[in-house]
Amino acid sequence: MTWWDTLRTGVDAVRTHRLRSGLTVLGILIGIAAVILTVGLGLGAQQRVNEQVQALGTNLLIISPGSATGAGGIRGGLGSASTLTQADADALGSKVAAPDIAAVASTTSSSQTLQAGSANWTNTVVGTQPSWASVRARTMSDGRFLSDDDQRSAATVTVLGATTAQELFGAVSPVGQSITINAKPFTVIGVLASAGGTGGTCGAGGAANNDDQAIIPMTTAQQRLVGGTGRLSVQTIFVQATSPAVLSAAYQEMNALLLALHGGTDATSPDFTITTQEALVTTANSVNRTLTILLGGIAGISLLVGGIGVMNIMLVSVTERIREIGLRKALGARPRLIRRQFLVEASLLGLAGGVLGAGTGILGARLLPPLISNPIAVSVPAIAAAVVVAIGIGLAFGVYPASRAARLAPIDALRSE
Repeated sequence: MTWWDTLRTGVDAVRTHRLRSGLTVLGILIGIAAVILTVGLGLGAQQRVNEQVQALGTNLLIISPGSATGAGGIRGGLGSASTLTQADADALGSKVAAPDIAAVASTTSSSQTLQAGSANWTNTVVGTQPSWASVRARTMSDGRFLSDDDQRSAATVTVLGATTAQELFGAVSPVGQSITINAKPFTVIGVLASAGGTGGTCGAGGAANNDDQAIIPMTTAQQRLVGGTGRLSVQTIFVQATSPAVLSAAYQEMNALLLALHGGTDATSPDFTITTQEALVTTANSVNRTLTILLGGIAGISLLVGGIGVMNIMLVSVTERIREIGLRKALGARPRLIRRQFLVEASLLGLAGGVLGAGTGILGARLLPPLISNPIAVSVPAIAAAVVVAIGIGLAFGVYPASRAARLAPIDALRSE
C-alpha cells in the first residue's frame, strides 16, 4: 500500500463520518484560533506600546521629581514632590556641563477649562518652552509653535492639540481665534498634528492624551496659572540626547549635574527620577508578555481537550473497524501499515482543525480590534507554528489508537462481532 493509497483511504474514512469528524476538528479549531488571537493580542499590545513611547520623541530621557512625605510620615508616589526647578532645566541645556544633550524642555501642567464662544472643554494646559516641539518630535498641522519672543514676553498665546481644536472649533480653523483659559484671554497661534494618546506621565506634562492639550509659554503659565512660590517648580523635564548612541552618556551627565545642583542629595536615593524610552518599553512589554503567556496557557488547555477528542474518536474508529483490520492483516498487511493508516487519519483531523483554526484566528484579528479598541497583530510564524502543532496533536493523540489497531491479532479481529 503506497502513501497515496493510505492518504486517500484516510480521507475517505474521515468523510464517512462527517459529523463526528467535524466535532473533533471543532475542538482543535477553537484551540488554534484562541492561541493565534492570544499571541496576536500580546504582539499588538507590544507594538502599541512601542508606538506610544516613540511618539514621546526620539532619543528621549524624562526627569520626574521624587516623592513627597506628608503628615504622619505618609510618602506619596514618584512625582509628588516639587524638587525640580526651571534652573535645573536651564543648567541641563549647558553644552559645557552636558555635551551629549541636544535640547531640553521643562513642563508644568494643570487641568483647566477652555472656552471659545459657547463651546467649552476641560483638558490639560501645559506650560513649556519653544524647544518642546523638537524634543517631543511634534509637528504643526496649522499655524506655528511657540517662539522665543512668546517665552520672553510671557505672551498670552496657545497651541492646541488636534482633539482640543476639534472640540472647541469643529471644522473651523482656530488659528487667530481667541479662547479663555482659567477666565484669561489667549490667542490660538497653531494646532499640533495628531500624535495619538499615551497614558500616565509619559504624555506631555502628564497628559493622558497627546492630542487633547493646550500648550502655552512656560513664563505665561508661571505668572497666570501657577503663581506663588510654586511658579519656579516644574513637573517634568524632557531631555533629548544628540543620538541614540550617547543616551547612556547623556543619562550619566544629567544624573551627575542634578546631584550637584541638589547638593546634599544622596546618590543612592536622589530626589528625582530619570526614565529612558528603553525602560518604559521594557516595563510595559514585560507586563504584556506575562499576560500573553497566561492567556496562551489557558488557550493551550483547549488544544489539549481537542487532542483528547482526537484520541477518543480514533479509539471509536478502531473499535468499529476491527473486522477491516483483521481482513487487512490476513491479506498480508504489516502492523506498520495499519499503524500508518490510523496515524494519517488522526493527522488529517489535526490538519483540518489547524487550517480552519488559523483562518478563524486571522478573521478574528481583522474583525475584533474595532470592537475591543486594541490592535491584534497577525504573526505568520505563529500561524505556521499553530498549524504544525495541530498536526502534531493529531499524531500524538493518534499514536495509542493506531498502536492498538496494529497489535490486533488477525484471528481475533476476524471473529469479532
